[in-house]
Amino acid sequence: MHKKVFYRLVSFYQPYLGLFIADLISALAVSGIALVLPLGVRYIADNLLESGNARSGGIAQAGLCLIALVLVQAACHYFWDYQGHFLGAKIERDMRGEMFRHCEKLSFSYYDEHTVGDLMSRITSDSLSLAEFFHHVPEDLLVNSVKFVGATVILFRIHRQTTLIILGFLPFMLAYTLYFNKKMGVAMGQARESMGRINSQVEDSLSGIRTVQSFTNESLEEEKFTRQNRRFLADRRLSYRSEAQLYCGMDAFAALLPIAVVVFGGLAVRKDAMSLSDLLAFLLYISYFTGPVQSLVNTSRLLQEGKSSFRRYMELMETEPAVRDGSELTEIKDVKGRLEFRQVDFCYGEGEEVFRGLNLTVEAGEYVALVGASGVGKTTLCSLIPRFYEPQRGQILLDGVPVEKLPLGTLRKNIGIVRQDVYLFHGTVAENIAYGRPGASREEIVAAAKQAGAHEFIEKLPGGYEADIGPHGVKLSGGQQQRLSIARVFLKDPAILIFDEATSALDTYSEKVVQRSLERLAKQRTTLVIAHRLSTVLGAGCILVLDEKGICERGTHKELMDMGGVYAGLYRASLEL
Repeated sequence: MHKKVFYRLVSFYQPYLGLFIADLISALAVSGIALVLPLGVRYIADNLLESGNARSGGIAQAGLCLIALVLVQAACHYFWDYQGHFLGAKIERDMRGEMFRHCEKLSFSYYDEHTVGDLMSRITSDSLSLAEFFHHVPEDLLVNSVKFVGATVILFRIHRQTTLIILGFLPFMLAYTLYFNKKMGVAMGQARESMGRINSQVEDSLSGIRTVQSFTNESLEEEKFTRQNRRFLADRRLSYRSEAQLYCGMDAFAALLPIAVVVFGGLAVRKDAMSLSDLLAFLLYISYFTGPVQSLVNTSRLLQEGKSSFRRYMELMETEPAVRDGSELTEIKDVKGRLEFRQVDFCYGEGEEVFRGLNLTVEAGEYVALVGASGVGKTTLCSLIPRFYEPQRGQILLDGVPVEKLPLGTLRKNIGIVRQDVYLFHGTVAENIAYGRPGASREEIVAAAKQAGAHEFIEKLPGGYEADIGPHGVKLSGGQQQRLSIARVFLKDPAILIFDEATSALDTYSEKVVQRSLERLAKQRTTLVIAHRLSTVLGAGCILVLDEKGICERGTHKELMDMGGVYAGLYRASLEL
C-alpha cells in the first residue's frame, strides 16, 4: 500500500518534472549560499580585522562578493518561491480535475450514501492542502537537510566540543516535536472531517431554502448548522492546543541553544580554544540547527494535512463506479427501442428486494404506462434501463443485446428522461435546451422549443432565448421549466422515452400544455410513463400495474377495469379525490 501511495504521489510531478527539478536546484542554491555567507563574515572578521592588516580595499572586495552572492540568492529564492507555488497550483488543478471527472463517473448508488457537500470539501479544501504539500514538503526537506548537514560539518571543523553540545539538544527537540505533531495530526484530521460535515449541512440547508422559509424553519436549520459548527470548533480547539504546545516548546529550545553557545563558546574563548570570530560563526550558524527543527513543525503540519487529504483523495479515487463499461462491448447503430427484462432481481444495498424474477417485454414504439402505489418500484424499474443501477440477477436487453454489453454512452444517448423534479442549469434558455445536444445550432434549438410548446413563452421573456433563467430555473414557472426539459429531450432525439410523473406537480392548465408536448415527443418512440394521475394514461396501449411482488396486472384501461382488480381500485379511488 505504501509503495502504491508513493508511486501515486510521484506521478503528479511527472508532467512538470523539468520545472520541479529547476525548483529544487534553486532551493539548493539558496541553501548553499546561505551556508557560505557566514563563512564570508567570519573571513572578514578573522583575516581582515583581527590580523591587523585591515585594508579598506580588501574589506570592500569581500563585501562586494557577499553582496553578489546575496543577489544570486535573491534571484534563486524568487524563482523557488514563485515557480514552486505555481507548480503546486498546477498539481492542485490536475487533482481537482481528476476528482471532478471521477465524481461524474460514480453511480447513483454512491450519491445515495454520500453528500455533495462532502465531495465539495474533497475537491476544494483537500486539493488545496495537497497543493501546499506538493510545493513545500520536498523543498523544505532539501533546504533544511543541506543547511543542517552543512552547518554541522562546518562547525565541527571550527570547534567540535561546542558542536556536540548543540547536537545534544536535538534528540530532545525531535522527540518533543514528533510527540505533539502526532497529537496535532489526529486533531487536524478530525477538524477536516468536521469541515466536510459543515459543507454538507450548508449545501443541504441552502439548496432547500424555499422549503425552509415556507415552513419558517430557519431556527431549526440554524440549530443544525450551529451543532456542526460547534463540533468543528471543538476539533479546531484540540488542533490549536496541540499546535500551541508544539510551537511553545520549540521556541523554548530555540532560545536555549544560543545561550548554550554563548556560555560554552565563551568558556572556550577564555581558554584560547576558540577565537571570537569562531564564536561569531557559531552564533550565525545556530539558526541552521534550530531552523530545520522549527521548520519541521510546519513541515509536519503540512505532512499531517497532506496525509489526511491524500487519504480522502485516495478513498474517493479508489471508489469504483458500481456501473461501468464491460470488457466486451457491442455497438448498435440504429436503435429500435425493444426492451426486455428477463428474471430480474434487484434491491438497494442490503435492503429488501424491490423485484424478484421480473419478466417484461416492451416492443419498439410501444406506449406503456406504469402505475401502482408509491414505493412499489416504478421509478426503480425505469432506472435499471439506462443502468443507473445494476440488477443483482437477470438481464435487461435493448434490441436483443444485454444492456451491460452496450457502451454506457451509446445506451444513455438513446434514452430520454423527463422527470417531475426538473433540473435546469444556471444560464440562458438556449444553453439549457442545447444541453440535450451540445453544439446544436440556433435553428435546431428553436425547432425543439416549438415541438415542446415552449417557443411562445420564450419569445416573451426579456432577451428571448438569451434570457437568464437563474439558479435551477427559478425565474420560470413549473410548467415553463418542464417544457424546457422536454425541449432538450426533443433535441436529444432518443429512441426510448421515460416520463417519470412528469406532470404530477403542475396545475391543470400547465399539465394539459405539457401533456400535449409529451404526446408529440412520444410519437414513434418506445415510451414508458410512470403515472401518478391515472387520467393521464387512459389511452396507453398497455398499462402495467405494480405491487410489492412485481407486475400483478397488465392490459388496456378497459381490460383492467373489467378485471376489477388492483387497477380498478386505484382508478375508483382517484375519482373520489
